[in-house]
Amino acid sequence: MRSLSCFFAFIKALQNLDQVKDILQKIKEGDRKALSRAITLVENELPGAEELLLTLSNDVRPPLIGITGPPGAGKSTLINAMLNELTDTGNKVAVIAVDPTSPFNFGSLLGDRLRMSEHFTDPNIFIRSLASRGSLGGLSEKIIEVSDVICSADFDFVIVETVGVGQSEVEIAGLADITVVVVVPESGDEIQALKSGIMEIADIFVVNKADREGAEALVNNLKRMLHDFRGTKMEVPVISTIASEKKGIRELLEIIRENQYQVSDEKKIYLLAEKAYRIIRKNRMRDVSRPSLLKTIEKEHKSPGFSIYRLANQHLKE
Repeated sequence: MRSLSCFFAFIKALQNLDQVKDILQKIKEGDRKALSRAITLVENELPGAEELLLTLSNDVRPPLIGITGPPGAGKSTLINAMLNELTDTGNKVAVIAVDPTSPFNFGSLLGDRLRMSEHFTDPNIFIRSLASRGSLGGLSEKIIEVSDVICSADFDFVIVETVGVGQSEVEIAGLADITVVVVVPESGDEIQALKSGIMEIADIFVVNKADREGAEALVNNLKRMLHDFRGTKMEVPVISTIASEKKGIRELLEIIRENQYQVSDEKKIYLLAEKAYRIIRKNRMRDVSRPSLLKTIEKEHKSPGFSIYRLANQHLKE
């Protein structure tokens, strides 16, 4: 009986593999419906997802640009302006927008992406919203898998917009080839408070809404802080933009293109190691249930000699 079940599992795996090959071929040919289907497979861990991920190759990839920063900095408006400029010069661009999660259905609260609605019908632009699903760091639990699927398609640039949750957004540095940190003149005090995390992750700083009071002072402060924090060996560009008026966007994209070809082998190895670490950690935690832990602790926490370390150790041995 067991050998029979193994046989059927093998047949199912072959069917999944054929399905995956068909989807990947269509993705490379520019079939956006196939791309959406592949993303749904990996995001929801449906049959065929594992085979699809194992079939992906990292040989040729478009640059992955992370756009991060505090809420209200104008990240979506900035991306909107970038899309206009990029597509006007014939580029194909994908946007992964990570949104806050609904506490009721774990779906994306801003899934309609109304601020990018003008691009929905553009064949050179693909926009996908992902729910953060409670993940810290401003990203989604499935961001690595989804970004790899999208990078296997025929895009020239892939942009990831994070939720915007402050210092914990340093997680984007483990995913993006180029990390753009967007701030506004009112962010001055916040930048000072968060500088240890923010200064480390930024490849480019953007002071958006630069027509507001205090913008020039923030640009100068950032340059000084970056010099003090990183020294003179690694210059981080600080760009002023008014995204709503599309000002400064061309300069920003020129710097992104320059950085695109300057990603060191050291950083590439770091990015791959960080992605591998997160994938392994997530898979090892797959069977750990918070509701189950809650029930166990509720039942045992008043027992004599209760130890949270012994409880954790029991789960590690299972």
